[in-house]
Amino acid sequence: MHVYRRFLYITLFSFVGFLQANSLPNFTELAEESSPAVVNITSTKMVKNRNTFGGFNDPRYDEFFERFFGQPMPSDPRENTRPVVSTGSGFIITKDGYLLTNNHVVEDADEVTVSLGDRREFKAEIIGVDARSDVALLKIDANNLPILKIGSSKELKVGEWVVAIGSPFQLRFSVTSGIVSAKGRSIPNGSDSTYVPFLQTDVAINPGNSGGPLFNLDGEVIGINSQIYTRSGGYMGVSFAIPIDYAMDVVDQLKEKGYVARGWLGVSIQEVTSELAEALEMEVPKGALISQIIEGSPAEKAGLKEEDVILFFDGEEIFYSSDLPLTVGAIKPDSRVNTLVLRDGKKKNIIVKVGELPKDPSIAFNNTNQNILGLLVENQPNNSNKTPGVLVTGVDPEGVAYSSGIRQGDIIYSLNRARINNVEEFKNVLKGINTDRNTTIGIARNGIKRILSLNLSK
Repeated sequence: MHVYRRFLYITLFSFVGFLQANSLPNFTELAEESSPAVVNITSTKMVKNRNTFGGFNDPRYDEFFERFFGQPMPSDPRENTRPVVSTGSGFIITKDGYLLTNNHVVEDADEVTVSLGDRREFKAEIIGVDARSDVALLKIDANNLPILKIGSSKELKVGEWVVAIGSPFQLRFSVTSGIVSAKGRSIPNGSDSTYVPFLQTDVAINPGNSGGPLFNLDGEVIGINSQIYTRSGGYMGVSFAIPIDYAMDVVDQLKEKGYVARGWLGVSIQEVTSELAEALEMEVPKGALISQIIEGSPAEKAGLKEEDVILFFDGEEIFYSSDLPLTVGAIKPDSRVNTLVLRDGKKKNIIVKVGELPKDPSIAFNNTNQNILGLLVENQPNNSNKTPGVLVTGVDPEGVAYSSGIRQGDIIYSLNRARINNVEEFKNVLKGINTDRNTTIGIARNGIKRILSLNLSK
């Protein structure tokens, strides 16, 4: 009897193991067929290398010197140049040598080399880049190249298996897998990437994977691996890919006119919290609350007002404030769209003629007393664990803030010695500042706080 039970247990466990083994996807065929069209990219940039004081040629000494003495380390007048090499991944989309990668892989590169799976190497021409989407289009002089099949990210569903192929840490043609964790994800990191509806996955992505393809189980490219969320610098289970539908639209525009045109509304927005929802007579906290309207913008011309809550834009529901930049950016400039807003407790339809997002960020700033610093700020996400304050989302290169050292992504936690917790407090303090003298501003960058001087009399 005991022998029979043991045999039964072994049989059952073996059967369960068989079912589990056969329920998992097999990526071998996908990897074999797709790898030849995945490439390794090496970009080289020549940078000036100054001989620092005392013979120390290490940027950490510069940081130490500046932090404690308030100025950069004195430099030796002798300068030379040295190559800075970085690597990433990419993939071929046409037989005559067009390929895609991330903008940050080839940004400011003096030379780009593409290495194929058969060990051939080519110098690549940068056809066009789009920093806002982090997409770059390259061209190599070759024919009859292996190519990847372009799929559609629109049909992708949360929970689907996906596969990445790339060169993490220069380990070429590494294959990793995972599932789609979320779609249409906005990353509030203070960069222009808020215009990209990212795919979130749990595929293992590391430095060197950037620009590589993300596949569905049919072997079709459905995304370009771009970023990871990390506190350590390494993979932590959250990675982001640019949807291929979005990327191919970027490619078409780069080929046609050399740049990407995006829709622009010209507002600063913030999340509708439970407290704000109650004050605004809303049953559910949703939508994008307009905190500032840029002078002369499409929003101002259409009659939108501060404290309006945008609920729908061009038929798309705006549930989170981060939904609005994604929706507006995807609309062609000069399009007339219907906008549903909540104003004074009542819903109102407004027709907005969408503008074109300025290529030069300085154009998006007004020069009135509303923002004498040349800044665009917004409230931090509710789930943020950063220093309390407002997030800098834009800096006018010609403004006071920029000259004082403030940059996009900084957190402003104090102004004129007053603590700042939200956009409204920032605006109130700004209105009362004496512009005839200098004042102070407190910022946090990468967790390090600094006090800067603002010369408002310029």
